[in-house]
Amino acid sequence: RISCLTSPTMNFRTVALLVAASSRSTVCGFSPAASSSIAAARFGAHNTNNFTVRNMSAASSEPRKAGVSSPTDIKEFVSSAGSSLLVVDVRHPDASVEPGDAKSLAVAGFPDKDSNFRPNAINLPWSRESNSMEVPEVDKDTPIITHCGGGGRGQKAKDYLESVGFTKVLNGGGPKETECWAEYGDK
Repeated sequence: RISCLTSPTMNFRTVALLVAASSRSTVCGFSPAASSSIAAARFGAHNTNNFTVRNMSAASSEPRKAGVSSPTDIKEFVSSAGSSLLVVDVRHPDASVEPGDAKSLAVAGFPDKDSNFRPNAINLPWSRESNSMEVPEVDKDTPIITHCGGGGRGQKAKDYLESVGFTKVLNGGGPKETECWAEYGDK
């Protein structure tokens, strides 16, 4: 697991100290035991208001977007879903509407039933204008993975589907999240 600690007011040494204090590993020369007492004295025993820990994709230097499930969770979800899995691709086919989608579409195209490309997937674009999307015509307990290019709209789609009654929905990120994508991108 890779974590990224961000703060507008902390330098590298402070960040390394806090990471060591909250983990079981030595980080940049700071041991966990010593770091915990230093961090408690310096920041208060439970003061975490000044920093944020974010998940990182091991293949990327950028943090995974909020709400994107871990590769392990996705693997377990895909395995338990079996053939009932539905992958909802919320990317937009018109690059003038979502310019960023052109980049992820170059890596992973839209589902195509005719050629059996991504046979468990459908494209239901997320609309930023209406803050909604078309709802898939499946049972509300169908296991669904939503995705866009990297997870932002995938999370909006997940939240939306849950708000209309779907009960088994994960945000898979998208092709940018290579470890996650490896678990369901061919489905």
